[in-house]
Amino acid sequence: MDEAVPLDPAPRRSRVGLITVFVVLALVVGFGLMWFSVQEGPGWWQQPAGPVASPTATPREAPPAQSGAAMLGPVDAVTLATRESALAAQLAALEGRAAGMKLDVSASADRAARAEAILVAFAARRAIERGRPLGYLEEQLHQRFGSTQPQAVDTIVQVGQDPVTLEGLREALDANAPLLLNPGTRHWFDGLLDELRHLIVLRDANLPSAIPSERLMRARRLIDVGRVDAALEEVARLPGGAQAVNWTNAARRYVAATRALDALETAAIVGTISGAAQTALSTHLETPDVASAPEQENPAR
Repeated sequence: MDEAVPLDPAPRRSRVGLITVFVVLALVVGFGLMWFSVQEGPGWWQQPAGPVASPTATPREAPPAQSGAAMLGPVDAVTLATRESALAAQLAALEGRAAGMKLDVSASADRAARAEAILVAFAARRAIERGRPLGYLEEQLHQRFGSTQPQAVDTIVQVGQDPVTLEGLREALDANAPLLLNPGTRHWFDGLLDELRHLIVLRDANLPSAIPSERLMRARRLIDVGRVDAALEEVARLPGGAQAVNWTNAARRYVAATRALDALETAAIVGTISGAAQTALSTHLETPDVASAPEQENPAR
């Protein structure tokens, strides 16, 4: 038997190979065209560059932009002026706060200095009343009151160097009581007349008694309450008041120191001493002594 043999296998193979060759050639040609177009410039498939906005087109639109900038110019000036006004207001507020702080600091320093001056004056009064030396207070008095109240400071310093106390004045008054009531220099007949004169006394009930013993009692009570100036007036009217020179001088020094301390305290509180206080202090310090006898040892120390 004869076997069947295919008639056209060779033509099919040749067609497939030919198609493959054409495809490969087409790919090679396509890649070549692409490479050439990349190397030389834009290819035929790209759109032309004409419709794309050229750089020279921007200046043509500049006039509208410039007109817009011209419209925004006044707005910027107003904004800057507003900001300058706001900054000026803030700066003025800061300057006001700084000035207020300076005033507060100055006021605080003034109050502190005034408080220190008051403490110094009170400490000096305490030392004078207790009969103690001033010590460091003497320098403080000169530093704080020396330029405004020199007379008061000198008076306090002098009394501080030779202290006088209420207790010393009371003891000296009791010790000088016999001399004050009976000086011993009068004639016996004058003493008898004085006794007869005081046997019957008619006076107003509201007025103090003029009897020497009553005056002495009032002087003691006045010293106990610190009214040495009133006690001085009572002692001066006693029969022997003119002979109690030491006690009178000591009492006057105590009164002068008290008034000087009052002047310093007033100056420390209100910043300066009043004219009335200065006049009273000067008047008392310039008042002459009751008697012109020479001063002996201070009996009130």
